[in-house]
Amino acid sequence: MWPNNLLIVVLTVILINLSLSSKALSKSTELTFELPDNAKQCFHEDIAAGTKATIEFQVVTGGYYDVDMTLYDPRQTVLYQGLKKQFDTHQWTASMSGQYTFCFSNEFSTFSHKLIYFELIAGEEDPLPNTNHAAATAMTKFEAAAENIHENLNSIFDALTHYRLSEAKGRKRAEDLNSRVFWWSAMETVAVVLIGAAQVWTLKSFFSGHRATIPTT
Repeated sequence: MWPNNLLIVVLTVILINLSLSSKALSKSTELTFELPDNAKQCFHEDIAAGTKATIEFQVVTGGYYDVDMTLYDPRQTVLYQGLKKQFDTHQWTASMSGQYTFCFSNEFSTFSHKLIYFELIAGEEDPLPNTNHAAATAMTKFEAAAENIHENLNSIFDALTHYRLSEAKGRKRAEDLNSRVFWWSAMETVAVVLIGAAQVWTLKSFFSGHRATIPTT
């Protein structure tokens, strides 16, 4: 019998590897890219008919944190269209096999670059190895615990991704605010110095004029 703590550690390490491999089998794609102003960027993915797919996107930095996203099927029929979305998630089942296209557009912005994150999951996650039998043995509890940890790890991975995105967005906002405060303070400092110099020059001009002379009799 293994100690409970050691068993949990070993089980967790195994489940991390299985979680990463199962994500690869379900065709999970994550990408962060820069979208310039007045630009449009499209991505393509081959999906078989009957496959469940999910796309999630979020604007990390840039402008008002909004972007247009459109999803097309292989016949270029619009399946989803989001206008000026900061973030969104769309799920669908492929009605036909072929190349699905999803485009991000920043054409409505004239000067703001955007940093976009998206994740595309095509297909359901495969079950853990040797967990699809129904034998009522002592190992079944071990497998049930493994399945539970596997699901919790997937939730943790998703939570960490959203946490990193929120952290990046917050950091960018803090840097922008710091930059605005710095330049505003610099302009106020220059304005105070100029106003002070103008006041000194004005007062000095009052006393530097020609003195009136009183005629003597």
